Amino acid sequence: MARAKTAYVCAECGAHAVKWQGQCPDCDAWNSLTQTTVASGSVERTKGPAPMAIGSMNADSGLRYPTGFSEFDRVLGGGVVPGSVILLGGDPGVGKSTLLQQVAAQLPEALKTCYATGEESLRQVAQRAERLGLNSPTLGLLSDTSLDNILQQAQAMQSRALVIDSIQTMATAEVPSAPGSVSQLRECVGRIVNFAKRNEVSVFLIGHVTKEGAIAGPRVVEHMVDTVLYFETDPGSRYTIVRAVKNRFGASSEMGVFAMLETGFREVTNPSAIFLSREDSGGSGSVITTAWEGSRPLLVEIQALVADANSNYPKRLAQGIDQNRLSLLVAVLQRHGGIALPSEDVFVNVVGGLRIGETSADLPALLAIASSFRDRPCREKLVSFGELGLAGEVRPVRFGTERIQEARKQGFTTAIVPAANVPRNRIDGIKVIGVRKLEEALSEALN
Repeated sequence: MARAKTAYVCAECGAHAVKWQGQCPDCDAWNSLTQTTVASGSVERTKGPAPMAIGSMNADSGLRYPTGFSEFDRVLGGGVVPGSVILLGGDPGVGKSTLLQQVAAQLPEALKTCYATGEESLRQVAQRAERLGLNSPTLGLLSDTSLDNILQQAQAMQSRALVIDSIQTMATAEVPSAPGSVSQLRECVGRIVNFAKRNEVSVFLIGHVTKEGAIAGPRVVEHMVDTVLYFETDPGSRYTIVRAVKNRFGASSEMGVFAMLETGFREVTNPSAIFLSREDSGGSGSVITTAWEGSRPLLVEIQALVADANSNYPKRLAQGIDQNRLSLLVAVLQRHGGIALPSEDVFVNVVGGLRIGETSADLPALLAIASSFRDRPCREKLVSFGELGLAGEVRPVRFGTERIQEARKQGFTTAIVPAANVPRNRIDGIKVIGVRKLEEALSEALN
């Protein structure tokens, strides 16, 4: 029988140490080593599977199951892949359990689904199902914190899908430590991944997050699973974004938009509409841009405010775009746009709480800043995108034609884009203006 010994595991990178240290020797994180118990000794080795030829795989290797939400299917890359392990994280009360309970009830009836919870009683789960109007005869409920029993019961009822709420409450008897510890998380997730791959059972895991917004536990947990999803929500909005930060079966930057109602989540099939503010048309400091999120374009509004600075150190604040890049863009605007802002505070905000991680927002951000500084509105029904270089040149971005087509669908009639992104074939209903320099874009955009 294996003997138990004590070790110290880093909660950030999962590295082992024989004694406690203030700083992890691998990732240099401070106060991240926690004591845990590991097993040592001889381990019985069993004969593993033999390699298979890739041509001998089943014809249904591309099979995916619909979840009942087209937006959630998009985030997953087209649906649930058999044998995949999906980790969903988010702040407390954001709706993780509600969304996965709706998904579990809407999976095809041919899939027997087991919903296992370690945080709620069966009565609480049943009350939420009644409030959401869910009634699936193939959905089984289980309230337990023993992972061994959950996997055994899921295999006994021949489940093809398993939901575990949450992974931090699960524990296995093979590891003598409390649930949620580093060793328990590593062992439990490892057993779940092995169970899912061996039996082709799709597993959804709900994970707690830290105050920084990352999933609690070692990062090795995110490496072991196939897909990692995060909830993004604005306290002042009823809309919720589910974004994929890792996906082995689809785009890693895909996002889906949902609206939280009394009857649960409802998908938003046209997310561009919720990020556009059409109430105030003709105002200065506002420009519409087309961001590329995952596999689709998304129209968002960028607002800018230029005001007199109250101190000798003017502010450069940005919400939704990189703040360091904002300082770079202001310098380009001063050098190549003829607009100097040495004693002005500059604030830039992306409406709706969305964060744009690509450089296509450079040109519309500068157009909004120039519009606010001169107090002159841009053209009506104008959309713009493009990357700015340090020499003032407007560089092309990917999927330019698709962005313009999406803007035309939303009713925009003018597009100021990089000259290299002008479509070869004319797009009816929208005038495309190609620019090569920043000063050209400023003269075309401002009335």
